[in-house]
Amino acid sequence: MTGGRVHLRRGVALLLVGALGLTGCESAAPEESAAPSPSATPSESASPAPDFQPGAAGAGDPYFPGYGNGGYDVAGYTVKVRYDPAKDHLSGVTTVQAKATADLSSFNLDLAHLKVSAVTVDGAPATHQQDKNELVIAPTDGLVSGRDFTAEITYAGKPKALKNQAVGEGGWLHTSDGAIALGQPESASTWFPVNDHPSDKATYRFEITVPDGLTAVSDGVPGGKTSADGWTTWRWAENTPMASYLSMVAIGKFRITEGEHKGRPVFNAVTTKVSKGAADSSIAKTVKVADYLETVFGPYPVEAYGGVVVSDERIRYALETQSRSVYSAGFFRRGENTSVVAHEVAHQWFGNSVALSRWQDIWLNEGLASYATWLWAEHTDEFTAKEAFDVRMAQVPAEVWRTPPGKPGVKNMFSESVYERGAMTVHALRVSVGDKAFFEILKTWAKEKRDANGITEEFVALAERISGKKLDKLFDAWLYGKKKPANPKRR
Repeated sequence: MTGGRVHLRRGVALLLVGALGLTGCESAAPEESAAPSPSATPSESASPAPDFQPGAAGAGDPYFPGYGNGGYDVAGYTVKVRYDPAKDHLSGVTTVQAKATADLSSFNLDLAHLKVSAVTVDGAPATHQQDKNELVIAPTDGLVSGRDFTAEITYAGKPKALKNQAVGEGGWLHTSDGAIALGQPESASTWFPVNDHPSDKATYRFEITVPDGLTAVSDGVPGGKTSADGWTTWRWAENTPMASYLSMVAIGKFRITEGEHKGRPVFNAVTTKVSKGAADSSIAKTVKVADYLETVFGPYPVEAYGGVVVSDERIRYALETQSRSVYSAGFFRRGENTSVVAHEVAHQWFGNSVALSRWQDIWLNEGLASYATWLWAEHTDEFTAKEAFDVRMAQVPAEVWRTPPGKPGVKNMFSESVYERGAMTVHALRVSVGDKAFFEILKTWAKEKRDANGITEEFVALAERISGKKLDKLFDAWLYGKKKPANPKRR
């Protein structure tokens, strides 16, 4: 994510495991026999009975303990919603396919502001209750750990954004011609029930129905559209595992361009509120940027390319929503801007394919994506990464050195330190280990963690393994120190 304002918002999953109670079993003695029967041997004892307990109402993230939930792992979501902009009203049915990771008497999903009217689990009615942004579902029978289950939730209401005093506003935003839903670290729960934490990645199917004449853009591969009775349904499929905050929808009037690149669909949409020009040409270069980044990061990790440009009436940032980033039109007001495109496309590797396990490690997303813009500038002969590093060493404000990007705290998650000092950390690593080892580190991180999650300690261990060097002092100074580090030197 990048932009001219602090960026929006949500680790290691905390699973609630119930204790198992052991029960003994004895054979009843026949009435005619006075001799007692021997006690049953352990092999004859009954299997331990599950001790069903409620799932955790949070994934246990140190920065956002209440985000996400525990006790299950989601495989996929099917989200079907209908939105009427004139009434600012949304109705939907979401199907959640998941596996219990504990013996569950109930489990939670995140859902904000919308009212649930019915829930089923494996086709049977389930009880439910809502408490603020928590939807608690209790199946008729407990869910044994390891069991696959399907929950279907029907809901409706007026969707609203989520407000976080530390990191801003995200989620569903009503606009003059439709709506936008996106944000970081949380947003998905404002339009469908979800385990809203990046530690639980899943696949997604979206069916978004809007009045005829409007476009509904979302993540992944376009699945076409159908119209009936004044409404049009747009279909999208994100088959690459995705963190929930990377889901998005943009509803409104757009200029659409479609194509294909390397066997993958390309879908770009630019709001008609801005004249055709720099915004269109900038996101049209998404595939060119992606092709270059493949040479330094490895194979492009998702199934589609594209971008969405929205007016800046509600959005004044860019976000790396998976396979199709969203940009505020303000980025292109002064002309073509491929730097921001490079940043968001780089996130398809770092942040999307390799997702966070905990929000403390946000520098792994933003530092690597910011460094990608330096690599792009180097590739296009605009300036070198060394020049970018040297300028920042001389000019970044003192606050950057006082804020450690590896542990910024919630209020500084999207600060200049995370972006700029994060990128400087990456360059310091490059100088220390040399280009050959450096680019092998980036490609290996993307390959070994593809479609998974990572933490800083794993990245450091990988860098040391590939380079054959001890790098603890380097990372301690650049990620966790609170004073300006010395210029890096080749080790």
